[in-house]
Amino acid sequence: MLEVNNLDVFYGASQALYDVSMKAEIGKVTCVLGRNGVGKTTLMKSLSGHQSVKAGQIQWQGSCINQQAPFTRAKNGIAYVPQGRDIFGQLTVEENLKTAFSSLPKKQRFIDEEVYELFPVLKKMLNRRGGDLSGGQQQQLAIARALLLRPKMLILDEPTEGIQPSIIKDIQRVIELLRERGNMAIVLVEQYLDFAMALADDYIILERGRVVSAGDKHHLKGSEDVKRLLAI
Repeated sequence: MLEVNNLDVFYGASQALYDVSMKAEIGKVTCVLGRNGVGKTTLMKSLSGHQSVKAGQIQWQGSCINQQAPFTRAKNGIAYVPQGRDIFGQLTVEENLKTAFSSLPKKQRFIDEEVYELFPVLKKMLNRRGGDLSGGQQQQLAIARALLLRPKMLILDEPTEGIQPSIIKDIQRVIELLRERGNMAIVLVEQYLDFAMALADDYIILERGRVVSAGDKHHLKGSEDVKRLLAI
């Protein structure tokens, strides 16, 4: 399980997160919601090790990981799909997938056929360059690459951004399947509320770098506070 306690994060002299706490449990989807610029991506970068923290503690499976590098966190089961996907445009789909191998022991350096079962389009495009794929196909590639790490926690930052509705449904189906297996915590940053409501077991809402609302899926679906904070 992930536990974040009283996290403060700065960019230089500017504070981005204030006293943020949250949990993400194995077998559940935890959604991080909020308008643009409230600190959602900063929080995800802090969890994955791409942003240092000033105060507070990030605990993963009972151990503090504040000082762990992104590579070490990946080896310890934390996979991160950033906003913008960060696929390599000049590499083929297959080569992009294989970039996950650097964090894996040699015996796990193979592309699991299950990746192609989850995202069939990728198998048809193995020799296509990543930069030639549509935005939705790139997103599927980024998620598939993360899954090759065999993670215990999957962090998804805005996976529906700029994606056509049919692929949004495919991504939702994959997240639901991963949750049903019960061996992975999923942290999902999302602005598309219907998508979040369909998936969230628990949620937090950030406003100006602070947690201003938190609860379970029942509260998310019925709360006027949620609608106000997200300007729905």
